[in-house]
Amino acid sequence: MTAVSRLILQDFRSYEALDLPVEGQIVALIGENGAGKTNILEALSLFAPGRGLRRAELPAMARLGGDGSFAASVTLAEEAGRLGVGLAPPDPEGRRARLTRIDGQPAGSALAFSEYLRLVWLTPDLDGLFRGAAGDRRRFLDRLVLAIDPGHATRSNALERALRSRNRILEESPGQSQWLDAIEREIAELGVAVAAARAETVARLSAIIAESRDEASPFPFADLALAGEVDALVARLPALDAEDAYRDLLRQGRHRDRAAGRTLAGPQASDLEVRHGPKDIPAGQGSTGEQKALLIGLVLAHARLVAAMSGIKPLVLLDEIAAHLDPRRRAALYEGLTGLGCQIWMTGADAALFGDLPAGSQRVRVETGKVVVE
Repeated sequence: MTAVSRLILQDFRSYEALDLPVEGQIVALIGENGAGKTNILEALSLFAPGRGLRRAELPAMARLGGDGSFAASVTLAEEAGRLGVGLAPPDPEGRRARLTRIDGQPAGSALAFSEYLRLVWLTPDLDGLFRGAAGDRRRFLDRLVLAIDPGHATRSNALERALRSRNRILEESPGQSQWLDAIEREIAELGVAVAAARAETVARLSAIIAESRDEASPFPFADLALAGEVDALVARLPALDAEDAYRDLLRQGRHRDRAAGRTLAGPQASDLEVRHGPKDIPAGQGSTGEQKALLIGLVLAHARLVAAMSGIKPLVLLDEIAAHLDPRRRAALYEGLTGLGCQIWMTGADAALFGDLPAGSQRVRVETGKVVVE
């Protein structure tokens, strides 16, 4: 099991200094709202590619009253390594560099942490995922992909830049067909790669869900599908043919896209369609409790997939997950988490919610700016 044995924070959010020894497979962070529980989960999430579970800019994570810098480090159990991430103090021109370290040595980026650590998480912000905008589900799906394929972020970011370039050319120089041909060739290659990575993750996740499918489970299984023009091309054509077909869509859509001010066809317009498996209804039509249970089941399945694909059992970060579960689902959750064999970090305001945690769990009382291990 990949596990954190020590977490150190310096000038991070509400923590001037924190040194937390960790011993449990399940770590319950207990404290009042605003005490800083989620800040600890956010610090851990920085060891995954991307912007962390709050999607905040790094300067926003520096403690108010500090010098604008912060540092976070984790020591992995069984001498697996020491990882560090942080933000340097501003230079004379106000610029602040992101810092990444592995065993004290500089690392190129958070991508390097993927050889040591994988993370998955679930936060209250995702509670409305199935009824929300397609963009929210795309970001959720890309996070699922990223936990398995760390290079997905590089491809996705390159695609976003290429799309912005095309939109700018269409607005400012629509007659420059050679420029458009070149940028559309790049978009087609990147777009098909992004769509293919998503499709592979959905297929593998669906297979994991099917293996453990249980009609009577308190966390119902999900049926997943991708919807979008490029997704359909990737599903039925070889990669090179899909690139050619997507490039034709882009060429034919230039006038329409110029009028819209954005590129309408592509992975940036796809949607992740989720259905409540036992009821065979769109997930968004379920009750609030059913949607939460479905989301939990999906995240647990994803944790199993990450372990199977990477060989690294991920850290699972669950923010305020138990508060809205009835006793039956809460007991099933703890049983399911124990069965994952992962280290689990959970938060909650009510200590009674964690009364039934399995043996070997660690309870940490979180107060403003400090923690107390119980």
